[in-house]
Amino acid sequence: MIIVQMDKEELKTLIHTEVQKAISETNFSDRNNEQNDLLTVKDAATFLSLSVPTVYNLISRGELPYMKRSKRCYFSKAELSQYIRNGRKKTNLEVAEAADPAKKLKKKS
Repeated sequence: MIIVQMDKEELKTLIHTEVQKAISETNFSDRNNEQNDLLTVKDAATFLSLSVPTVYNLISRGELPYMKRSKRCYFSKAELSQYIRNGRKKTNLEVAEAADPAKKLKKKS
């Protein structure tokens, strides 16, 4: 820990500068997140490692969350991430533990 002597005005200026810097960094990252959050069909296909026709097929089957404005479809990066997570398959161990809760209790002991 470093202790530095400074008068009241220097401390006030330092605090003000650091708070302003933190606020400007937060606002900038929020704007970037808003801009980067929406994806086009092509971007979504790349994000999901799928072809563009497959993305349209998933849209038509109602499996992929999307927004539509005019003739264009847009996707939320967060919703696509959640879509991927929802497809998670349980491991053999998780299936076995769910089938026999007594095994889970024995392992904790």
